[in-house]
Amino acid sequence: MAILRQPFNTHLNLGNGVLVPEGVKVVRHLSDMKDMYQDQDAVQHLLKDGDPLIYVVYNVEVPEEAGELQHCTSIVYPGRVGNEFFMTKGHFHSRAGTAEIYLTLRGRGILLMQAQDGRTATLDMFPGSVSYILPYWAHRSINVGPEPLVFFAVYPGDAGHNYGVIEEKGFAKMVLAQDDAPVVVDNPRYACRRT
Repeated sequence: MAILRQPFNTHLNLGNGVLVPEGVKVVRHLSDMKDMYQDQDAVQHLLKDGDPLIYVVYNVEVPEEAGELQHCTSIVYPGRVGNEFFMTKGHFHSRAGTAEIYLTLRGRGILLMQAQDGRTATLDMFPGSVSYILPYWAHRSINVGPEPLVFFAVYPGDAGHNYGVIEEKGFAKMVLAQDDAPVVVDNPRYACRRT
């Protein structure tokens, strides 16, 4: 017999994305994801001056099991490593056949996605955009604006996170700043890692 729990509210601050109670808080600094950026000289330069905060995730505490809905907010801070914008690590779901929805609350971003067969896609993230991430697609959020990128996510309770594939191979595309505008280009390191 299932254990019955009580319904509950979480308060979402629509201005800054913070949840109360904050649940499980995941904090990523540059040192946590330094190998994800192309320009390793820029990484080392930034790390000498400190360890910039790249993003924070506030996960509502919900059982990671079928029938539940995980939900969280993510805040990706503005900044660059060389000419690459601050971004999330990116991941597939451990249970690959699960989808996810992002509702952007603040800021401007690009949602970079890649299917298991190598196809890529991008969606603009802006206040009010509701992005649907298909099953079997990895996803990464990139802040391309001057203020924090804040979004709310909902996904199946048992979806899980598979960061390993992205840590090993990266994405086939990357988003760079050219004349202060974001452009999507091929990732030269991805081709080297495929073989």
